[in-house]
Amino acid sequence: MARAMPGTAPLLSLEAIKKTFPSGTVALRGVDFAASAGRIHGLLGANGAGKSTLIKILSASIPSSGGVMRWKGREVAFATPLAANRAGIATIHQNIPLVPTLSVIENVFLWKSGGWRQTSRDRATFAELTDEIGYWIDPDQLIADLSIGARQMVCILQALSYNADLIVMDEPTASLAKGEREIVYATVRRLADRGKSIIFVSHFLDEIMDLTDDVTVLRDGVTVMKANTADVSESAIAEAIAGRTVGTLEHLSEMRGTIRDELVLERIGVSSPEGLAPTDLTLRAGEVLGIAGLLGSGRSELVHAIFGSDGSATGEVRFLGRPRPKSPRASVRAGMALVPEDRDQQAIIPVFEIWKNTSLPYLDMTAKGGWLLDRKMGMSWAEEAISILKIKADSPETFVTELSGGNAQKVTVARWLFGKPRLLILDEPTAGIDVGAKADILMLVRKLAAEGVAIILVSSEFEEILAVADRVLVMRDGAIVAERLAKDTDDQELILLSSGKSENQATSMKPQPKMGLKHV
Repeated sequence: MARAMPGTAPLLSLEAIKKTFPSGTVALRGVDFAASAGRIHGLLGANGAGKSTLIKILSASIPSSGGVMRWKGREVAFATPLAANRAGIATIHQNIPLVPTLSVIENVFLWKSGGWRQTSRDRATFAELTDEIGYWIDPDQLIADLSIGARQMVCILQALSYNADLIVMDEPTASLAKGEREIVYATVRRLADRGKSIIFVSHFLDEIMDLTDDVTVLRDGVTVMKANTADVSESAIAEAIAGRTVGTLEHLSEMRGTIRDELVLERIGVSSPEGLAPTDLTLRAGEVLGIAGLLGSGRSELVHAIFGSDGSATGEVRFLGRPRPKSPRASVRAGMALVPEDRDQQAIIPVFEIWKNTSLPYLDMTAKGGWLLDRKMGMSWAEEAISILKIKADSPETFVTELSGGNAQKVTVARWLFGKPRLLILDEPTAGIDVGAKADILMLVRKLAAEGVAIILVSSEFEEILAVADRVLVMRDGAIVAERLAKDTDDQELILLSSGKSENQATSMKPQPKMGLKHV
């Protein structure tokens, strides 16, 4: 149910906010934005549109270069993030900034003086917060031992602990399973009903349409749309984001090519104590194999066992007719490539330039045991990658730290474009990617498959899997529970199978006729 329109001045207003980085990159050219109490405000834009920069200014992580910010009617310029928190603004950043060596409860109350020392009152408050959002988690568990989705929930608990009037959520559901997303949605609605103001940044247009009251779209550092959500369509928002009409995923399924006879990958009885039951699978050249499943189903464990990054995995894996390489580096040399789910920890070096990151898989070892970067070749590759994936950057020498989250994700994909891999494994490659770039990446998947590359695609967005995959494996509790040809199933059946329904139950519960794909 939509909340009533605000009758008072906005809780927050931003006028002509600008930001130019020391490198000369202009991120914001004059953004206007307003958020009111008791309202959920969706903030959207393509990668590099300025969303993350605006949020960093709002949370006092970085200063603006111009413009005016008013908070509760007063012009303000917070000197530090703590000052913004104390004023009543809590921000959940996209990169989940938690301390991995501390426990859940220590992270939730880390903002307090001596926050790593808990009192009985802190534990009581923690219990109240978990009850409020309907998500229980062991307060003494280390952050390092949590999944990405669970870490996101800890960030939400931390933000709630501030008792803030405005909560900014930057892509809070990008890495969450459906059940955890529903918990976030319910929590956001309850907070808004209590008079809190929520700024909700997302690339998922369906959740923006269902959840928010107002919507603002940024493009190229300026505001291009401000509207009540009920007054605009999903396609109008998509067009405002991209600056062009965005098509559907349906045409990608029409690009399916011929799967070749060559067997690229074969797994027999592979398992892992990390959460993978004995599994068998095969993959042929030119085939796109989709792995569907909810968070914690064993999807990432499966791909790491294939790639050789799980040293505890057992069983037989044959790649191009030979035993699987024993390490990630050996896998790369043999012709495998992996885009992991956890970009910041496993895929890129943020303090490196784009060209260095895209060159990392192809380093040459020097005679003295060091590593040699071929700058000329690396710059050429990076320029080509920027063009192919439409990475929004001034040059290949732009540091990854200066990129938006979505453009940084594109760099992780781009690094494998030039080594001609025989097997490309993509674990949530479009998480945090805008609507236009998502289609570009999935188009690249089909293009590489047409060239004979075998591809494994892990995604929480089942529509993406159905659009580009030839075959789908469904995982639950660390095991493969079903297999389908993509053309013979739909997202409803995959959801049912992933959620614990048997194959017979899922088939009987499928809506008829088969539903089509939504706009991206």
